Amino acid sequence: MTLSSERPERRIKLTLHYDGAGFMGWQVQPGARTVQSELEAALSRLADQTIPVIAAGRTDRGVHATGQVASALVPGKWTAAALRRALNAILPNDIWIAAATEVPLEFHARYSATARSYVYRVGTSEEASSPFHVRWCWPLRDQVDAQLLDAAALRLIGRHSFRAFAKVGQPERGEMCDVQASAWRAWEHGVAFEITANRFLHHMVRYLVGTMVDIARGRRELLDLQLLLENTAGLETSPPAPPEGLFLSKVNYPPEMGGQ
Repeated sequence: MTLSSERPERRIKLTLHYDGAGFMGWQVQPGARTVQSELEAALSRLADQTIPVIAAGRTDRGVHATGQVASALVPGKWTAAALRRALNAILPNDIWIAAATEVPLEFHARYSATARSYVYRVGTSEEASSPFHVRWCWPLRDQVDAQLLDAAALRLIGRHSFRAFAKVGQPERGEMCDVQASAWRAWEHGVAFEITANRFLHHMVRYLVGTMVDIARGRRELLDLQLLLENTAGLETSPPAPPEGLFLSKVNYPPEMGGQ
């Protein structure tokens, strides 16, 4: 293992994959197994001191990631490459460090981010119930109207209030989100929703998917989506889609903060 002592401390950006099934979400909780607690324990063990980590966003219980980003300030003897190898050697099997990069000391995993992307998988085939797929999708096992899904996704692009699609509000940050991309695509065992925005409200993607799937199954009107974006009184979303189908897939940063 190659270590370096060129500087006293380094800020390392970590890109993580994890299977959310075995975690009570990202954030540390007393008496609960979380992604943050496992990562901090591994970092602290390697550094022989307490190392806190900051994530780009908090995923809920059961939600997965293929592009979560966390940052940590570590002793300067650890290069990014050496730290990645060491972490992957001691982390549990349901967490994997896909990449590690040294970034400026002022880098902040959450506040330096310019956009985040999520993917939600809906299983429309019988194979979605296989034990090799069911933990990572919503096994709907029912057909959906692809044209209605496409039309619904297009209506989300732009700046909108997503208050109706949030479990809890964020008074300090408001309810407006800028959606840069929103589309459904074919997935091996059904369809997948992909969305990119500057920010997301709590459970927002799951409420959106639940509502769009109901539209695509003929259980509600396409117009409902627009009315919900306009916060029409008396109109509610469909129940949220289950967490198992949701993946935090990417976090974007400006070039000077380690982005591509």
